[in-house]
Amino acid sequence: MKAGVSTASLFMRENNEDALPLLEGLGVETVEVFLTTFSEYGYPFADILKKRKGNLTVNSIHDLNTGFEPQLFNAHPRVKADAYGWLEKVLQSANALGAPYYTFHGTSRMKRAARSGKNDNIPKMIEGFAELSDFCNAKGVQLCLENVEWSTYNRPGVFTALANEIPNLRGVLDIKQARISEYPYEEYLAEMGARIAYAHVSDCNDMGQMCLPGKGNFDFDTLVKRLQDVGFDGALLVEVYTGDYGEVTELKQSCDHLNELLYKYGCLSKK
Repeated sequence: MKAGVSTASLFMRENNEDALPLLEGLGVETVEVFLTTFSEYGYPFADILKKRKGNLTVNSIHDLNTGFEPQLFNAHPRVKADAYGWLEKVLQSANALGAPYYTFHGTSRMKRAARSGKNDNIPKMIEGFAELSDFCNAKGVQLCLENVEWSTYNRPGVFTALANEIPNLRGVLDIKQARISEYPYEEYLAEMGARIAYAHVSDCNDMGQMCLPGKGNFDFDTLVKRLQDVGFDGALLVEVYTGDYGEVTELKQSCDHLNELLYKYGCLSKK
């Protein structure tokens, strides 16, 4: 395992082309690139990021998911084709930066009935995700479904239904989103199991406010042990909101805290 930072943690503080050299300068080694808008998808912006990332390892690509991801499942062929066009650009960015993973949310569960899952058409969902997974794999990138309170994987059980039929589907464990969903993160972790590709981590203080790992009371020791139990050996990516910390140097301090913990349990990657 290894610690890293998502550039989402620098949203509205630094643009991606400046966030990457900043994080490298701090001594961060692994990142997720959160592409914030359509003009950042694909070339030529991917080339700019490639030149500015230095020696950073880009673990994964994340995009502004609500922009086009829900339309990848649209019944209208023209709408769906346009969405796939944007997806192809995002995957171009992943290829340019050497990122093997794509953090995916999928549909948006904005209505109460959609949140409950009572109207989920599982066969149709499987069909859509299988097509997406094949498309991503053909571009050399793995589709990774993240547990997100307001999106496709908003409760335990969804991943199992999809993954049983889609062998290449991977998962992203998000501690913050599990907290918001009011389902224990352990349920998501157990469900994804060996298919967890990486995790988004954050902490929470006594006031219930999100903060950087190491600044709150979340039990990271137990998290690491549970990840070890399922054979996880990926990245723990710090993903918080920009108002959840003070100086940017705290991001590196948080990574150091996590890496020290990983070293303690003998699972710190040497790569």
